[in-house]
Amino acid sequence: MLQALNVEADAPWKQRLRAPYISETSRASQNPARGLAVSNKSGVIQLYAWNTETGELTQITDDPAGVRGGAISADGETIYYLRDRRGNEIGHYASVPFDGGAVENITPDLPEYASHFLAECASGRALGFFAADENGFHFYVYDLSARETPQFAITKGTLSYGPLLSQDAEIAVIATSEKTGSAEYALEAYDLSSGAHIAELWDGAGSGIIPGAFSPAPADMRFAGSSSAGGYHRPFIWNPRSGERHDIQSAQFQGDVKFWNWSPDGGRLLLHQISGAMHSLYTYAIAEDRLRRLNLPDGVPYRGSGFLPDGGIEIHFDHSSAPPRLVELDGETGAIKHDVIDLGVAVPAGTAWRSVSYQSTNGARIQAWLATPPGAGPFPTIVHTHGGPTAVMVNRWAPDAQVWLDHGFAFFSLNYHGSTTFGYDFQHAIDGKLGALEVEDIAAGVRWLIDKGIAKSDAILKTGVSYGGYLTLLALGMKPDLWAGGMAEVAIADWTLMYEDQAETLRGYQRSMFGGSPDEKPEAHRKSSPITYAENIQAPILVLQGENDTRCPARQMRVYERRLKALGKSIEVHWFDAGHGSLDNEELVDKKEMLLRFAYRVLDA
Repeated sequence: MLQALNVEADAPWKQRLRAPYISETSRASQNPARGLAVSNKSGVIQLYAWNTETGELTQITDDPAGVRGGAISADGETIYYLRDRRGNEIGHYASVPFDGGAVENITPDLPEYASHFLAECASGRALGFFAADENGFHFYVYDLSARETPQFAITKGTLSYGPLLSQDAEIAVIATSEKTGSAEYALEAYDLSSGAHIAELWDGAGSGIIPGAFSPAPADMRFAGSSSAGGYHRPFIWNPRSGERHDIQSAQFQGDVKFWNWSPDGGRLLLHQISGAMHSLYTYAIAEDRLRRLNLPDGVPYRGSGFLPDGGIEIHFDHSSAPPRLVELDGETGAIKHDVIDLGVAVPAGTAWRSVSYQSTNGARIQAWLATPPGAGPFPTIVHTHGGPTAVMVNRWAPDAQVWLDHGFAFFSLNYHGSTTFGYDFQHAIDGKLGALEVEDIAAGVRWLIDKGIAKSDAILKTGVSYGGYLTLLALGMKPDLWAGGMAEVAIADWTLMYEDQAETLRGYQRSMFGGSPDEKPEAHRKSSPITYAENIQAPILVLQGENDTRCPARQMRVYERRLKALGKSIEVHWFDAGHGSLDNEELVDKKEMLLRFAYRVLDA
């Protein structure tokens, strides 16, 4: 039974959405007393200079739309970030002093570009980044003692990432999909003194490489990453100069195991395992070939600074019932020693999730997360799909999910075909035909929820963000009888129109997922687009979409809205002045209240 709608200012769900947290941190490689933190402490996600010895955070950016991430220089003197226009993720990299001051455009001679990678090498001698536009992915490495012209530059025509630099910028590694013909990467290494291509790494068709990082030790040319050649990712150490490669294998490994961090001396690795959406951490002593599993508490670890000088390990950690924390682990056992930064705010606890599984239409087992309110079912139910699709839902803090549980809904989030950590074949089963298998997984999940007495069959609402929002619109059109309503955020409605307007980083990804552009694969794009099934829709829809979004651009959603209205369907679209989602706490609260009110209205509660 639904609880009374609670939209009071001090409602627990509002407290959770407003709670301050730290989403990312990093330390300067040559000055670990200085770091960079990404936090919503001000009410909007911004960058903070972090004094790692005192825990003090000093706000550096004040962008109205927020800043998703950045990088800190090796000496800790400079913070870098992509300065865009109202969250559209297209602009120029800028620098600002660690202590605050004037913001400088570091690429004034380049046209605006999309990018999500910039880093200095560990010694601080050179800076590398990529800039993507309609002409491809342009990679640059600048010697910071002579920044007028790049020391190295190369362009790739397909989805690519990097450049990842060795400790003193002797070598650059670029991850590119040119050889793989999919959303997976192969590696190319270049000698930066000559510009020569010196090595490649790929394990052939049906596999991909996830790039990691070079050892931070001086004169050490070893590079760590992971390969999915055996169906699941396994870590490796590769020397592009000598060609030597060491694959790390263990009977302890399950699911995907990927590199996270080097120790400062290059002697150990921190490895992250995720199997069926469950997490573990290992330390690996390279010379001894010794693996140690850390005994983590239940929850989700996220990558942080890794190995600390005192022997501890710094990571981010959260759980479905408690918000993110930056913690130091005991380097031998994995026990949490203490919180590294205390933001000093108590947050109402949430309802814990539990892992469940069921059989999909094609016989595959689908893992999902389920949480139910107190009492006996069946309950009104929210069916959620994560974004990506190359992502996975884990047992993480999700205050937006807790909103529904507070009000008497069950919450169900499934890891559909295309999700990571369930093997290469499961992840790539959707390639070329996006949406079809995923919607079957969703429908099978709904049947399971009804059969188990969890979901009230006439009170099931579909929701999701980004690719999850896309699957919401697609499921409403392909399986219209299942839904009382649908709520999509920053969603995809028409793949062809989206391709025309989106940033080049996403065009490359879209081509890799479909096996070509809309001109090359028109029927696949048509069959995968929610607008194709507009006539079938029966349930009312609410869409929240960003005016400045370059991942899921505005025009394709405006066309979808007009199409549904012309067909007499019930659709409301709320436009907000930002990009791919909101980084502002109050906007998050307002949007969640819109979703709540919509759900109560369509359920006539």
